[in-house]
Amino acid sequence: MRTTRPRSDRPDRRPTRRRLATAAVLTLALAACGDEAVTDTEADVVEDAGDEELVDDDTADDTADDTAEGEATVAVGSTDLGEVLVDGAGMTLYLFDPDDQGESTCDDDCAAAWPPLIDEDPVAGDGADDALLGTTERDDGSLQVTYDGWPVYLWASDQEPGDATGQGVEDVWWVLEADGTPIRDADDAADGDEEDGEDDGTGY
Repeated sequence: MRTTRPRSDRPDRRPTRRRLATAAVLTLALAACGDEAVTDTEADVVEDAGDEELVDDDTADDTADDTAEGEATVAVGSTDLGEVLVDGAGMTLYLFDPDDQGESTCDDDCAAAWPPLIDEDPVAGDGADDALLGTTERDDGSLQVTYDGWPVYLWASDQEPGDATGQGVEDVWWVLEADGTPIRDADDAADGDEEDGEDDGTGY
């Protein structure tokens, strides 16, 4: 199930305690300079100081928003398996065959070993196709990123960008190409993916 969610509207900004405290301090400082009451001009100075803080904070917020919007959720990166889908930090992304391009079927212990990529408004980075991005709602209400319908996951055992040790785990976890095609190559299967004991197909 693929859904799209609009970016939430920016919340109304109201004066913070810090701004109010700054204005109060300036008022007391002006009053301490003499016994005379604070004049209209001095009051304007206090008000202007508070307004300046509001402008500065707004500018900082805008900068933070611009930075967040510029971060890629899904891109194409280099790994030992070649060019495959990665997250914004360059970590390899995987699909889980039982999901069958639908809702996620990896929860609880499975999701601890294979953390779902969560983002309500995914962004395509270098090499990724924005038209293939989507989201699917998980059981906990969070939105997991999908690519060409596949919910995508990270692998807890990958340590740094370029690692792709989850490839072929239990023959159900696979990396994806830029066009969303799974790379299901048995020769690329991760070493040590067969474990003693019960095999539930999740690889943890």
